[in-house]
Amino acid sequence: MSELTLFVLQYGFLLLLWVFVFVLIFALRADVFGGRVRKLEHPPQVAASAAPRPVAVDTPPPAPASQQATAASANRIVITAGPRAGLEIPLGSDPLTIGRSAESGLVIRDDYTSSHHARLVRYADQWMIQDLDSTNGTFHDGAKVTPNSPVAVRIGAPITVGQTTFELRG
Repeated sequence: MSELTLFVLQYGFLLLLWVFVFVLIFALRADVFGGRVRKLEHPPQVAASAAPRPVAVDTPPPAPASQQATAASANRIVITAGPRAGLEIPLGSDPLTIGRSAESGLVIRDDYTSSHHARLVRYADQWMIQDLDSTNGTFHDGAKVTPNSPVAVRIGAPITVGQTTFELRG
């Protein structure tokens, strides 16, 4: 082999080694610090003449907040305030994780919601809200939910996670 070929192979191998080191560093950085969280861009506003007219939907008024939310009395979550206001999610028998993560059953993307913020679970035919040690807390009917201590949910009582408020309805 000529000296030029050997020289090119040596520096090519050295360059390939450095590329491997940088890829390894970026992969470790992503694992340690997590991926970047980007704010969702709001779509541009449409002219008022082209905006669709709101349609009145007949929904029953929320039940008084004194009734406990059981499997028979509560069958859906209704988001009453926040970016996804008006959204209704049917409740099954499985726990519902609430957070910013794409793995959550109810994904709330705002700066005040943790990746795995709270969990709505059914325990002995009773719906309970559990804060998963979130940074900004979970609130049920204005009171802060203690992390990892489930609280019984009442029908119509507001539950606040980040900037989103929702309630259980029948």
